[in-house]
Amino acid sequence: MKLSAVARILAAEVLCGADKLESEVSAAFACDLMSDVLAFAAPKTILLTGLTNAQAVRTAEVIDAPAIVFVRGKRPGDKTVELAVEKGLACFLTRRLMYESCGLLYAAGLPGCRMGRGDEGGGPDA
Repeated sequence: MKLSAVARILAAEVLCGADKLESEVSAAFACDLMSDVLAFAAPKTILLTGLTNAQAVRTAEVIDAPAIVFVRGKRPGDKTVELAVEKGLACFLTRRLMYESCGLLYAAGLPGCRMGRGDEGGGPDA
């Protein structure tokens, strides 16, 4: 799914990375606990979170996520957005709850991540 579709489906504001809207994502992962993101999310996964500090950006960078969606209308500070720009990430802001955001993306055909990563069974559901 293209990031432009993610933004449209979630009625999201593009905070940064408008030049990346044609990039593809293969799955979604929603969490506010960044250690779970590191343990279970696969590359090319969009991260949905209510955590608006720099740790969310750093975690997205580690898992090779192309974008972060900040849910519940939680707006990150300027420094967090600046870090995302520096790391080459797109950031979106949606007023929708995390649960609703995930449901809308799943219904539109974007799968979630399985438990584990890489060849051990991780990555998007088939």
